[in-house]
Parts: sequence; C-alpha cells; structure tokens
Amino acid sequence: MSSLLNSKSVLNTLKSVLATQPKLTALPPLSLYIHFPWCEKKCPYCDFNSHQIKDGKQGFDEARYIKALITDLEAELPRIWGRQVHSIFIGGGTPSLLSANGMNELLSAIRARVNLEPDCEITMEANPGSVETDKFAGFAQAGINRVSLGIQSFQDAQLKALGRIHNGEEAKHAIAIALQHFKSVNLDLMFGLPNQSLEAARSDMEIALSFKTPHLSFYNLTLEPNTYFASFPPKLPSEDEIDAIFEQNLKLLEASGYRRYEVSAYAKKDQECKHNLNYWRFGDYIGIGAGAHGKISFPDKITRQVRERHPETYMQAMETKGNALIEAREISAKDLPFEFMLNTLRLTDGVDTVTFEERTGLPLNVVSKGLDEASKKGLLDPNPNKLKATEQGLRYLNNLQELFL
Repeated sequence: MSSLLNSKSVLNTLKSVLATQPKLTALPPLSLYIHFPWCEKKCPYCDFNSHQIKDGKQGFDEARYIKALITDLEAELPRIWGRQVHSIFIGGGTPSLLSANGMNELLSAIRARVNLEPDCEITMEANPGSVETDKFAGFAQAGINRVSLGIQSFQDAQLKALGRIHNGEEAKHAIAIALQHFKSVNLDLMFGLPNQSLEAARSDMEIALSFKTPHLSFYNLTLEPNTYFASFPPKLPSEDEIDAIFEQNLKLLEASGYRRYEVSAYAKKDQECKHNLNYWRFGDYIGIGAGAHGKISFPDKITRQVRERHPETYMQAMETKGNALIEAREISAKDLPFEFMLNTLRLTDGVDTVTFEERTGLPLNVVSKGLDEASKKGLLDPNPNKLKATEQGLRYLNNLQELFL
C-alpha cells in the first residue's frame, strides 16, 4: 500500500512540475543575430543555411536584402522594447561579401532603432579571400569591432579537400590585415581533417598561435547530415588519432595562454566572445535574416522563432507580409530544462545553480533526477552550487545533455 502511495506521490509531483509555468524575475541579456545566406562556394562539410552565388543567378541583391533585414528588425521591436542590445553577430554564409557601404547602412539602421550597450561587441564572420580582406578598413569604419576568420587550415592540400576558396598564404595575409583593423580577431581552426597527420595538425596550430589573436575556435570536423561529405565521406583519421591531435594541440593552446572556456572555444584573459557566451548562458537573441532563429523571454514565457530559409522566399515574405516567420512558439516548461542544459553544459566553468531558475523561471528540482544520474555517472561536477560538466562530461557531452531530455 505504501508503495502505491509513493508511486502516486511521485506521479503527482511530476504532474505538478509539468504544469509549472515559467516565472522570470529578470530578463537575461539580449543579443542580435543577423544571417547572411550567400557564399561564393558551398563547402562540402557545411550544413549552415548558405546558398552559393553562381553568375548572379542566386538572387544576391544587397540593397533588397538589407531593406528586408531592417523591416525584419522593426517587426521585432515591440517584443524587445526598452531593452539594450548586448552584442551583434553577423554570420553566414559569408557576410564579408557585403560591401563596406552596405554594412554601414545596415549598422546605421540598427543603431537608429535599438539601444546598443556602449561597449557592444559587433562581430562579422569573414572569408580569408583577398576580395573580402580588401574591404576590412571599410567594415571597421562601419562599426565592426570583432572579426571571425574561417581559416580551418593553413595547408593548401587540406584547404582544397575542404572546398575552401583560399590558400594558406591568403589565410596568413587575411589574419595580418584583420589585426590591423579590428579590436578583436578570432580564428576558426579545424582538426580531424581528411588524412590529417599529427604533424600537420601541430603545424596548423603553431602557425595560428604565431599571430597571437585573442580568441581561437578549435573544433573537430564532423560529417553532418545533408552535406556533400555525408553522401561522399572522405577518409578521416581514426578516433585514437583525432584524440591524439586534440590532446597535442590543447597543450599548445594552454602553453600560449589560451583558456578553454567552452567545448570548442579558447581565449586569452577577458577575451571570450560576449555574443556566444550569451547563447551558452541561455540569454536572449533576436534573429533576423533568411533562416535565422530567435529566442526572447518575457516574465511569464520564453519564445522561439524561425524564419524562411531560402533568401528569395525570405525577401518576398518581408516585402509582402512584413514578416517571414515559419515558426513562432512558446517553449514548454517540460522542454526548457533540456534547452538550458544543451547550452550551459558546453561551458567549462558551467553556471551557478541559481542561473537555472533565473533563465528558465523554473525551480531546480525539475531536473533533480537528471542531476543525480549525471553525478553518479561522473559526468557532472558534485558541487551543489554549480551546474558544470566534469572533464569526462565534456568528452561525452551528448550523453550528459541527453539525461535532461
């Protein structure tokens, strides 16, 4: 009988948890993400929403797209009224395909419509190709203060295998030019590349470190669904070889003063990417542009939006309807814990336990089962005041995150 009563008690507790509605006492920091959906060439490993420009047939109309972005932002203003924007990230695709004048028009329109924090971080992703680097001075003058360069490798053979349009010397030149114009520079570097040796991976890292940029992203090449590499997989190093590359280059990064603060992100002291930190801490962000996602919190709910993916469909929708939403929903209370953990457990320092309630509006006890199981498996730090993955937890991050589904 007591067993039955205990079962009913557990069931009632679960029902109570699922019926709980978010109650936020304060709203998190707010960022702005802008998606630029075109690139000169689609890389075989890329699963982002990017569309290759071919002889002008892909509808790349700069003036038209900027107008659509501004209309998109204006439609979002009532949802974020009175809030400051903490950071801006312009991703793609290849946003550096924009002209410097176009970038200036876009950022000027944003400043006229939203309240930017005085030290707002404004990042642009850029291709190391010479055409884009020639425009760096103009981008800096427009207001870009941080650039993220898609280097991936300095080896010409590797770059060719990855479908990149630049070579190793152009990559080095782009970094040197970027350091002249921007307050902060990030380098994207991949490992586990087709037929990559331990020595070649070390050479890539040593060249990257020689530029002493304040930030470096170092991530493993993965074969994502619906990409060319997924259909025609190249020969990649074995798991043991990939582990050896990672451990070798991690030591090089640490010896050069970089601290791993997220699964794939490394920074010098106080040089972490503010925009990405806001994502990983379950902050809010407006998402404008083709295929952009957004997350906005209110005192009693947290919402997500998704926009039309194809640039032409997106622009038409903005021109005819004033919005291009294909999804606008409230995140349910039962999904919030997983979404929170999906982001925050990527951080090597984790977050304080109070952040869970602050950002989800839910009591921590809704995830007590997952926390207990993760701790028993050695995936979660036992500190009761922290939600933080152990080294093993970071290594098997998917397994850790799944405990909160």
